Amino acid sequence: MLVIRILVNLVGAAGAALFAQASIQHYRSTHTLIGAAFVFEQMWIVVAYLVRRPARTVSRRLSDWLLAFFGTFGGVLFRPTGAHPHWGVEAGLGVQVVGLVIAVLSLRALGRSFGFAAADRGLVRRGPYAVVRHPIYASYVLLQLGYLLQSISVRNALVLLFVSSCNVGRALAEERLLTDNGQYDAYRAQVRWRVLPGVW
Repeated sequence: MLVIRILVNLVGAAGAALFAQASIQHYRSTHTLIGAAFVFEQMWIVVAYLVRRPARTVSRRLSDWLLAFFGTFGGVLFRPTGAHPHWGVEAGLGVQVVGLVIAVLSLRALGRSFGFAAADRGLVRRGPYAVVRHPIYASYVLLQLGYLLQSISVRNALVLLFVSSCNVGRALAEERLLTDNGQYDAYRAQVRWRVLPGVW
């Protein structure tokens, strides 16, 4: 079991490292501040995979693992094609900055409780987790919506819909698994919204 856990962590870190490498290449070509921030965030995820604490419980459902995979890596299906209106580029950048800030704050709050598929690594209530129950997924929606605004196309809209649907399923899978955590009902009563306050 220990060997499997180490292998899963290494695979996750390697996947995050590929995203980090892409972010580094983007930064080298643009030298933008947000490009550097993406590199920082991706490297944080690499480290999070390597130092995360063992889970008390992990889902064994293949569907939960597939939702996690496509919810995490489905963004590679986006393409920088379509319309690039000036307003969309500017608005998209702003939305991505907000998403990136939420992602970093959420990772900081999670600490070693960072996960991939549905699991119980301890209940986190601080930071963005005091506002919504799944702020990482909220950050994904904002980051990908920002990309769509910058590269408007039917393909990118469908990718956003697909990845967001996977993360909705992922959030529900996590909540199903966490019902065995004695503190989760109280947390759910305290923090009403899952991803977007006032929406869901």
